[in-house]
Amino acid sequence: MLTLLGVAVIVLGFALRFNPLLVVVAAALTSGLAAGLSPLEVLAAFGKAFNTNRYVTIAWLVLPAIGVLERCGLQEKARMTIQGLKAATAGRILIAYLVLRQLTAALGLTSVAGQAQTVRPLVAPMAEAAAEGAGPLDEADRERVKAMAAATDNVGLFFGEDIFMAIGSILLIVGFLDQSGITVEPLHLSVWAIPSAICAFLVHGARLLLFDRGLAAASTETGA
Repeated sequence: MLTLLGVAVIVLGFALRFNPLLVVVAAALTSGLAAGLSPLEVLAAFGKAFNTNRYVTIAWLVLPAIGVLERCGLQEKARMTIQGLKAATAGRILIAYLVLRQLTAALGLTSVAGQAQTVRPLVAPMAEAAAEGAGPLDEADRERVKAMAAATDNVGLFFGEDIFMAIGSILLIVGFLDQSGITVEPLHLSVWAIPSAICAFLVHGARLLLFDRGLAAASTETGA
């Protein structure tokens, strides 16, 4: 039971808003020492876990790479590209991204795009630049464009990934139903996820087109 003290350390640390990394390390040390391990044994367990799961940390290499690209003018280049397209609007840009996000997620490529690696450095600036083509944006409208870009990524990923039959959610449903005596093939669940993905695209696509109208109306009122 003493090993459960680590859970208490996590709850207390998060409640007091301490650094999450320090809280997790303190919780691990607490549980290890309570289990009778020496400090060196706890440290060795840390090293073994890191070495075994080091592929998980590879994703963090994306963040400094994106930071370097932004410093070199990635967002500005994206804005300039969109400003040269007269037919581009925020809604149309986001609809195109929604199609791309759903298709890649349906193929299991959920990490190809995302909030950090695509929305913030590329999609949101491109949508802002397209919206500015209809007129100046105030700060509230600018934040709405960013929020809609983030929401588009969420919708595309959530309703697209279930089409890929090896995704965790599909396997969880199959396992749960199997325990209840109901046999369902992963492929069947994936096929039935396609209508949901299509409906999600139609609904969110309509929202984006209405969002375009709202931005155009707001720009007209600002210009007047």
